Amino acid sequence: AMCTISPKLVETGRHPNIEVLTSTEVIDIAGDAGNFSVRVRREPRYIDIDKCVACGDCATVCPVVIPDKFNEQLSPRRAAYKLYPQSVPNAYAIEKRGVAPCRDACPAGQRAQGYIALIREGRWHDALRVIRMDNPFPGICGRICNHRCESACNRSLVDEAINIRALKRFVTDKVYAEERQPIEAVSRRRRERVAIIGAGPCGLTAAQDLVMEGYGVTVFEAMPVAGGMLRLGVPEYRLPTAVIEREVQDIVDLGVDLRLGHRVDNLDDLFEQGFDAVLIAVGAHEGIKLPIPGADLEGVLINTHFLRDVRLGKYDRATEGDSTPELGRKVLVLGGGNVAIDCARSAVRLGREVHMACLEQREEMPAHEWEVAAALEEGVILHNGRSFERIVSDNQGHVAGVECMLVESFNFDETGRLLVAKSPDSAHLLGCDSVIFSVGQRAGLAFIPDDAGVGITRQQTIAINPNTLAATRKGVFAAGDSVSGTSFVIEAVASGHQAASSIIRYLQGTDLEPAPRPELPVVHFEREEIEAKLAGGIIQRQPRVPMPWLSPEARTSNFSEVEGGYDDASAQRDCDHLGPVAHHTARATYSKNLSPNFRLSRPGGTSPGRKVNDARIHSTFSAGAALTALRASNSPASCERPSLCRMPPQHRQVEGDR
Repeated sequence: AMCTISPKLVETGRHPNIEVLTSTEVIDIAGDAGNFSVRVRREPRYIDIDKCVACGDCATVCPVVIPDKFNEQLSPRRAAYKLYPQSVPNAYAIEKRGVAPCRDACPAGQRAQGYIALIREGRWHDALRVIRMDNPFPGICGRICNHRCESACNRSLVDEAINIRALKRFVTDKVYAEERQPIEAVSRRRRERVAIIGAGPCGLTAAQDLVMEGYGVTVFEAMPVAGGMLRLGVPEYRLPTAVIEREVQDIVDLGVDLRLGHRVDNLDDLFEQGFDAVLIAVGAHEGIKLPIPGADLEGVLINTHFLRDVRLGKYDRATEGDSTPELGRKVLVLGGGNVAIDCARSAVRLGREVHMACLEQREEMPAHEWEVAAALEEGVILHNGRSFERIVSDNQGHVAGVECMLVESFNFDETGRLLVAKSPDSAHLLGCDSVIFSVGQRAGLAFIPDDAGVGITRQQTIAINPNTLAATRKGVFAAGDSVSGTSFVIEAVASGHQAASSIIRYLQGTDLEPAPRPELPVVHFEREEIEAKLAGGIIQRQPRVPMPWLSPEARTSNFSEVEGGYDDASAQRDCDHLGPVAHHTARATYSKNLSPNFRLSRPGGTSPGRKVNDARIHSTFSAGAALTALRASNSPASCERPSLCRMPPQHRQVEGDR
């Protein structure tokens, strides 16, 4: 009974010469009698027991509820817990089985399991704070993220993945609907200055991280608005301008010096102005034309330029002398990716008849399936399996159509060159008044001359060390689309975080290579485990809560946001969809380190008793139920005010003289 054993546990825990190692197992015992080593594996607690005073505040605010094993799972408890009131040591711990697969799949490591648990409790501001720990663009990613997290979700083993992206948008919209609170600028604590070229998601993420560390940060943006391709490449019906401006302003208010309409033409000028480091974070603003006959005819447009002009409202307010290309009544978009879909759906909203042609068959198109389906609902006509031979003129220098052939198959060789097998005698004409090339885009690096000392790859990206994102010139770093080519917004965010970390190490004069990160276990449930939970009634199958969409009739004549958000009831239902499947992976909201601690001790002996054991008087030795290690010091550790600490994984060796 605890009333009997508890006083003995307390006495043992308070003994100055005894260290009790909980959550520990013996891995190996080696050596001779009187002189041997014990290697143990100690699982992390995620709370620093030297600072914890067992106040229980962490359990009070912890949003994750799991069955209480100490009470035979007859009652719930929080993931932050103390096993029982008289536990030794008298400190809390966080139970955690491993990394949730959703977080592992996210390039930025978003703690989806944490903020969803907070949404379920109605703690909107806390949920948004958890999102912002990894991602400064929650409203943006809540709308246009490619959500790899959902592909990895354990819930899909039961029915459907949790709508993680929709829940992120829900809580962001919930908080943004309130009156915006002023953001206090971060005080400048370091003399070094950093110049960032490009105010897209990558550059702004890095700017936030650097200014939070006390550095002076100036962001140079050639365009008249900030946001990069988010603002100039993603249509309004997918991503409203107000959301972008809100999240950009949140970063600027921290103390970032944002200079719009300021094109950088020379890296040397930045260093001469006193900047200590430069980050190149330009987006993929340059669209690509295929080198086919007729590509320079009047009426041929490029995806990035077309989307930029639509975003800036140039097709809404055409004026005399405006250089915006005229858009014909019948538009043909060449390409099958997401950007091509954006071009097609934008042209529909401008009142045009729109066709799309691409190499791929419908099931092979690189665009997201739901984007293709939405385009078809809006009247876009698809022409799959077509090659583009030439653009035909109307004899007046204007586009009249595109000559195509049917594609049997295609592939890329080892150099990246496209090889297409075409059906004989299949040439035909797709008539149109305008052609929009949407076959790819790349970063504009014309401002980097050959003698700048910054290497450029054959793929027209900046050559960098992938571990540090350092370019070939000292003090210059590159990230985002400038090194990877076109990427998703969450990848740009992750790249911005990495670049900022490297720049901080560079400015502080430490090793530029990041410290190795431990291999973290990812929790993937087995089918048998899921079936057992279903059979026991622990989880039930239930459909995912769908998102509301505007009807095709209501959306094709304007740029209103097509996809709606959850209301409170829908969000709660989808949070309930999280269910016990995720409890074991969602056990820690505030800590991220999962690596066990390996420790080597050299005691004189092991014993289940509480008295100091002199191994020299014994001819044999025994391993007891608990391993005790003798402290070198006779004074107990002092306590401080409680704080929840991230305890970094480490491998340490502890030696004793007895």
